[in-house]
Amino acid sequence: MSELEQQFQAQADKVKESAEAMGALSDDKKLEIYSLFKQSSTGDVNIERPGFMDPKGKAKWDAWNARKGTSKEEAMQAYIDLTNELL
Repeated sequence: MSELEQQFQAQADKVKESAEAMGALSDDKKLEIYSLFKQSSTGDVNIERPGFMDPKGKAKWDAWNARKGTSKEEAMQAYIDLTNELL
């Protein structure tokens, strides 16, 4: 595991432990964090877009899809930087 991956994992654990602080964030910030996490851990979107009956799922999918083409390393660093700024 690279140093960046270790930093990313440590920051992801910190975010999980900070549920109260995360709950106070705007939906836009939560989607930004989610999309960076998914791009870092999975890469480009690999599932179909949810239907109209799942507006939350669609918003999450759209945020993740907007990161298409971003390398995992770039997404990890952006995730670390953003969550450090917010927490």
